[in-house]
Parts: sequence; C-alpha cells; structure tokens
Amino acid sequence: MSWLVAGALLPSLLIAWIAGYGVRSYAPRLGLVDQPGHRKVHKSATPLGGGLAIWLGVVAPFVLGSLVVAMLGTEAQAAWLPEFVAPHLAGLRQQLPKLWTVLAGGTVLMLLGLADDRRGVDWKPRLAIEFAVAGFMVWQGWRLSLFIDLPWLTALLSVLWIVTLVNSFNLLDNMDGLSGGVAAIASSILAATMLTTPDPGTNQPQLFVGGFLLVLVGALLGFLLHNRPTARLFMGDAGAYFIGYLIAIATMMATFAGGSAPRHAIFAPLCVLAVPLYDLVSVVVIRLRSGRSPFVGDTSHFSHRLVDLGLSKPQAVLTIYLTTAATGLGALLLYQVDAFGASVIGLMVASELAVIAILEATARARREP
Repeated sequence: MSWLVAGALLPSLLIAWIAGYGVRSYAPRLGLVDQPGHRKVHKSATPLGGGLAIWLGVVAPFVLGSLVVAMLGTEAQAAWLPEFVAPHLAGLRQQLPKLWTVLAGGTVLMLLGLADDRRGVDWKPRLAIEFAVAGFMVWQGWRLSLFIDLPWLTALLSVLWIVTLVNSFNLLDNMDGLSGGVAAIASSILAATMLTTPDPGTNQPQLFVGGFLLVLVGALLGFLLHNRPTARLFMGDAGAYFIGYLIAIATMMATFAGGSAPRHAIFAPLCVLAVPLYDLVSVVVIRLRSGRSPFVGDTSHFSHRLVDLGLSKPQAVLTIYLTTAATGLGALLLYQVDAFGASVIGLMVASELAVIAILEATARARREP
C-alpha cells in the first residue's frame, strides 16, 4: 500500500510544483494576472493559471501510467513492477477508457475556467457548459449510488452533484491556500476511505479510485507550494472547476455502500464535503436575502465572515482546514457503526457547522445598525 501512496503522490506533486514555476513566468504574457482591488483581498497583481499546473500534475502521470499499462501485455513482462501491481494490470487496462473519458471532461472544464480567467465568461454560458459536461458524464454511466429506484431522479441528482461541487470549490477559492487545501484534505480522506474500506463486490480495497484521488492530492500539494500565503500563484477558475469536477466524479466511481457495507455509508461524501457545500449554500442565501444575484462575486464567503469575526486570513484558512478535517473524519467511521452511530456522526457534523453559523450571525448582527 505504501508503494501506491508514494507512486501516486510524488510524481504528481513534483510535476505540479515544477509546472507552477512555468505558469508563474508565462502567465503575464497570456493575460492571466489577477489584479487587486474591488472585492479582492490580495494586495498585488498575482499570476493566475495555477489550474494548468494542477491539470498537468494529474494528467501527466496518467499519460505515463497508461503507456506503461498498454505496453505490458502480460504479468511476466511486469515482473519489475511492485508485487501488488502485476495482478491488477488487466483491470487497469480495462479502466483506461473510463479514466480518459473522465479526464477529457475535466479538461473541457479546465479550459472553460481558463477562458474565464483570461477574458471573463458570462455565468449563463459557463453554467450551460458545466451542465453539458455533467450530463454527458452521467449519460456515460457515472451516477451516484442512492438506492433510489427512479433512474431519472438518480441521473438528475448526479448532474446537480457535479455542477454543485464545481461551483463550490470555485466559490471557496477566495484566500491563499484555501480551496486547494480544502480539496487536498477532502481528497485525502476520501482516498483513505477507499483504501481502508473493501468494495462490497470484491471485498478488496478500492485501489483505482483511491489511487486516482491520491494523484489529485499530489497535484494539489505541488500547487499549494506556490499558493501558500503570501501566494505567488492563484489556481483561478481553471483549477477550481477541474478539482471540483474530479472530486465529484471520484465519489461516483467509488462504492460506498452495498453488500456488507451499511447503506448509511453513502453519506460519507457529504461528511467529507460539508464545508464547501456549507460555503456555497450560505453565500447564495446571503446574496439572495440582500437582493443581489447569487452569480455576482462579493465578500460574503465563509472565509470572509471568519475574518469579520476578528481572525487573520491565515487563521481563517486554518479554521476552515480544521473544520473540513473534523467533519470529514466522520466518513471513516460510517462503515464501522450502526444506524444510531451514523445518526450521531451526522448530528456532530451538523453541530459543528451550526456553531460556526451562530458565531457568524452574531458578528453580522453587531455590525448592522
């Protein structure tokens, strides 16, 4: 298992880290620079396009891995690989078309985000393309496992899940290290869940999904070396769309319940992704209550509200990291508990978010006349 973790994490981390330097150098020539002012919290012009580095950190290792898998026709030819890899070569070869379909969809959204970073794209065509990509992936067979005997409803909820996570991580990208760090924590917990919980059908760890998520974690860590305060590179919409989409698809590739696994384990992704979803819902509610469009940016995000409470920006980011970890770790326990235990975990997650919401509401009430 240590081979899988190191082999998935390190190459993507190094590629994204090195690519980050290239993006930082060429971003101004491509018009990928985020200027301070208006609702922005940074003080100086900062290169955008970190999403390109994340994308390359994910895609490049899979290109190399796909070539290796394609060239190794038999287990005998794979004798030089780690012992645990050879028995899975046939399965990996079967998964390659699915893998590249997933990455193709992510690439479309990354390019959409890149266009938005460079020139700005109105929310209507952006949302239309997001729904089109999500609809295509669901049509290709990626769907949430909800134990609902209504295929059309499952398909609809699956499309909404992808679009929601794409926009959740985009909205969360408003402070140095925030969206990328939350995505890395969430992906790490999901990967740990996949590698410690057997697939109900095979009774084996879900190596493909776990490895996929670890590659994403590595790319995010490589990017975060450039994005930690004070950031020298922003991921931009290109990165936010890409990572939100990949995490959404990973939750659909995974098997969370069925067989010996309790059905309530399907709520594991909600525990892991509670923070980005909370930020999305709370921001939309605040904007609508103020009579503003939910599609126009402002400083009403979770992180901004924590700063309004008196925290510094790094403290706000760290608070959100810890909240993400606290809610996400419950996912690892859902497989070990009965329905009562699952209810307790759900109440704990809800209570953590409720405490934060109460503190935020108190701070807002004091500021308002």
